[in-house]
Amino acid sequence: MTKAASAAAKDLAAAGVSGVHLAWADNNGIPRSRIVPIGGLADAAARGVGVTSLFAVFDSHDVITYDQPVLPTPSGDVRLVPVVERLRRLSGQRALAWAPGRQLAADGSPWPYCQRAVLERQVEAAARRGLTLLAGYELEFAVAPAGSADVESAPGHGGPAYSPHALVPLDDFIAALLHDLDANGLRIGQVHAEYGLAQVELTLAATDPVSAADDQLLARQTIHAAAHAHGLRVSFAPLVAPRAAGNGWHLHTSIWRGGDNLLSGTGERPGPEGAAYLAGLLRELPAVAAVTAPSVPSGLRLRPGYFAGAYAFWGVENREAPLRYVPGSELLGPGHANVELKPSDASANPYLALAVVLAAGTAGIEQGLTPPEPIAQDPGTWTARERSARGIERLPASPAEQDAALRGSAVVPEVLGADLLAAFRAVRASDAAWAAGKEAAEIVHAHLWRY
Repeated sequence: MTKAASAAAKDLAAAGVSGVHLAWADNNGIPRSRIVPIGGLADAAARGVGVTSLFAVFDSHDVITYDQPVLPTPSGDVRLVPVVERLRRLSGQRALAWAPGRQLAADGSPWPYCQRAVLERQVEAAARRGLTLLAGYELEFAVAPAGSADVESAPGHGGPAYSPHALVPLDDFIAALLHDLDANGLRIGQVHAEYGLAQVELTLAATDPVSAADDQLLARQTIHAAAHAHGLRVSFAPLVAPRAAGNGWHLHTSIWRGGDNLLSGTGERPGPEGAAYLAGLLRELPAVAAVTAPSVPSGLRLRPGYFAGAYAFWGVENREAPLRYVPGSELLGPGHANVELKPSDASANPYLALAVVLAAGTAGIEQGLTPPEPIAQDPGTWTARERSARGIERLPASPAEQDAALRGSAVVPEVLGADLLAAFRAVRASDAAWAAGKEAAEIVHAHLWRY
């Protein structure tokens, strides 16, 4: 790996690159990084770069919480090691390159708080069962002029939703973004003006889970840089205004055995193993959502009628369903079949999000679970009695409800491991303490530019 890093550094230096972002995401979904000079890349690949172990207990507001038993002091250091095979020159930041990082203990051994390693373990466990996952993100974000205090008072576009006219004022930004995404090795399906306030959406092509998480982080870096270069700033926050439609980072997954997509089936139903995968996700959905949409504004976003997936059920192409089954078709082919997770946003660590989704779904396959009947309506319009008769409950939206769901799951705590689970819960508790007594508008504003 050191030899490959040396060769890459030589090529990058010749192209004018001065430094490399070594990037990871913390337990709040916030990207963090260290920049090493290009001449230091090979050494970083061999020995890593020192970072404090306390990043595991940073909350969403950069407060370090010691209110947990596993990292109770400021003492300690870990090594951040670049994943050289994922190294990219940043098209929109020509003097810089980017690589995701692994977090190792100071002696080079595995560190239990490394989120990337958690996902890698789940991918390996699935592979031992003959299963592979494909995953792709839809990224929603709001656009505002650079220097804006918020999006609501200075929206970057005024709609109409889905209209080509909406993006005309953003032509230069969109053109640069399409160029930079491609140059950075990111394949996208589409980009368009979305439904929400000054909202834009782009879709990342499906790939293996670890690459999908890496791609999500690289896409953020690419979007931020393109926006800055064109006098704009973007917000990936779950909500950009209390009453606006939120930014979901919908996660599409399909589960495969060999060359067969298990989610393909007949008509609008997946085959037996695909149905079991979906049933596993549904069973663990409260705890999964506590990881995939974990922040206080995530809970504020989780409202009926906003296509956010507020109630625990699944449906076929139902955009109110937190688990939206998208069947294959004669036009698209059986490989297109997938499940979209709607309670997912930028405040989730993408590696942990994919790890718990993969574990929950494969547990359903291992246990031969069967999902209930799909629902085509919006349960938010039903009476409480009607929902109770169908066994449909709200997903946890408050920090206390999310914590209870985490602790009550038989799958998710095992995926995270005792140490990381304790750190994750401590961070969520610190966020909850910060938000206690605050109005929704203040909570939303404090998270606007964090991701």
